[in-house]
Amino acid sequence: MGNNQYYGLFVGLITLDLIYLAQSPPQNNQKLVASDYTVAAGGPATNAAVAFSHLGGKAELVGVLGSHPMTQLIRTDLEKHKVTITDLEASFQNPPPVSSIIVTQTTGERAVISINALKTQVSPQAISKNLLEYLKYIDIILIDGHQIEVSYHIAQLAKARNIPVVIDGGSWKPGFEKILPFVDFAICSSNFHPPNCPTEQDTFAYLDQMGIPNIAITHGEQPISCMSEKEISTINVPSIQPTDTLGAGDIFHGAFCYYILQHSFAEAISYSAKVAARSCQSFGTRRWLE
Repeated sequence: MGNNQYYGLFVGLITLDLIYLAQSPPQNNQKLVASDYTVAAGGPATNAAVAFSHLGGKAELVGVLGSHPMTQLIRTDLEKHKVTITDLEASFQNPPPVSSIIVTQTTGERAVISINALKTQVSPQAISKNLLEYLKYIDIILIDGHQIEVSYHIAQLAKARNIPVVIDGGSWKPGFEKILPFVDFAICSSNFHPPNCPTEQDTFAYLDQMGIPNIAITHGEQPISCMSEKEISTINVPSIQPTDTLGAGDIFHGAFCYYILQHSFAEAISYSAKVAARSCQSFGTRRWLE
């Protein structure tokens, strides 16, 4: 890789994930004993930052963390994976959003229950001066849609400085339409439906009209649909027996942010699919790093 270290800025959600491996999700009144358990920081931008850092980049995560004792678990995990945090609301006393996830042993499918306490939307005033200074060094920015106002502000600054902006379109979030005109790469799941866009064709057309030059829509283990400079193509993903699909999309986005700085759009998508597939072959969102 040489001395060329890439800097990525990841803006969005920071959660605490409690992850259990079991034979199935519990039925009513049933007690299950998990065969494995792990705890990690979670959220689309957070897992993407970890993947980016693992591949060799320097990752800065921007979101609301606060000072509740439970945030220590998040901090410890992110320190271990060399992700630095810009806390948009350091004095926030509430517990962080928590997700409990049950992964089915045989299929790798996941069931998630989460508490997103108060969706803590902070205003752009929360962006510190040193973060703006830091933009000088940033090579790429990922926005997951969980901090719309802050993301909108950062996206405008990025555009002015020619820093590429990637969005993680897991699902449509109100306010995304403000950010899309500043986006270079939209990497969406098949659950991403902008207003009045029931079909994939509609979604491509909508994002294309927003002026986004490179669009991809992922479909789990099925091929990825891409549109680059108005040309549509598909890219195959590796065929694997998944152990745990949790966080695969987030990891895909983090890998994409790393590879797109060195490769063509199609190559970056293909490499990222390989990384995401590898992450599905071990339990939890971190063991694949080993």
